Amino acid sequence: MFSHIMIGTNDLDKAKAFYDQLLGTLEVRPARVDGHRIFYITKTGVFSVTKPINGEAATCANGSTIGFAANSPEQVDKWHAAGVAAGGTPIENPPGIREGAGNKLYIAYLRDLDGNKICAMHRLPN
Repeated sequence: MFSHIMIGTNDLDKAKAFYDQLLGTLEVRPARVDGHRIFYITKTGVFSVTKPINGEAATCANGSTIGFAANSPEQVDKWHAAGVAAGGTPIENPPGIREGAGNKLYIAYLRDLDGNKICAMHRLPN
């Protein structure tokens, strides 16, 4: 559970264009711009992208993944395609089913324009 997730970027305009397109596939409205940050606010949480306030370059966190909930496998596929079209990099396996610990997930992974690892996931019935 979380109240919000914030990641860094070196180019706020490019990040906004990327995430507006990507999160639009999950029915999230375009970001609200607040100076050096952008915010995506939903009923289930807040995702934000910011230029680092310390003046240093943004870098991705090794070992981290930010997962976005999807309503269906088709929505995961649409998310993945939109991310690639917007400049994201496909990583790991192509979108598909992963099973483990009694769970069955339809999932896709990308690296965003700044190298952050993101995914879209839909929980399938067991």
